[in-house]
Amino acid sequence: MTTTPFDNAATSSAPAFFEQTWDLSYRHALGQTVGAFLAGLKDKKLLGRRCPTCERALFPARSFCDRCHEPTTDWVEVGHRGVLEMFTIVYEAFPGMLVDPPYVLAYARLDGADTAVVGYLKGLDLTDVTKATQLITTGTPIQVRFSDNPIGQVTDFWFELASPA
Repeated sequence: MTTTPFDNAATSSAPAFFEQTWDLSYRHALGQTVGAFLAGLKDKKLLGRRCPTCERALFPARSFCDRCHEPTTDWVEVGHRGVLEMFTIVYEAFPGMLVDPPYVLAYARLDGADTAVVGYLKGLDLTDVTKATQLITTGTPIQVRFSDNPIGQVTDFWFELASPA
């Protein structure tokens, strides 16, 4: 009987690892939908698109509905308030990130949108993870903030905990 390298790996209790290093640069063709979405950010507008079949407002704007696979039609402006859908607090550095740890990456569903968008959650003291996670949970109200001089990039806006309405 012939043995393969996989025979020992399947019965070994030692962990196996595969290590990679990625250094990637991207140049994206924006197209009409993403181009208009990013142009809206310059004016501090949060633009989505509506699916004509399921009528969901997709934010950020998409050319096609991820559920119905139909081309989206009407533009909709979504609100600057919403709720956290999920989040993670990052304490380890990741090459190429725009901010140093610790930071919060969060998905939030904004008022008027049926889908969530990823962004940074800023304005929290993250030195104590226990205290930080007591302040934020799924459903925590958030507010969108814009940079003073937006340039049409997704980093033009971020989330902060919402003040009471």
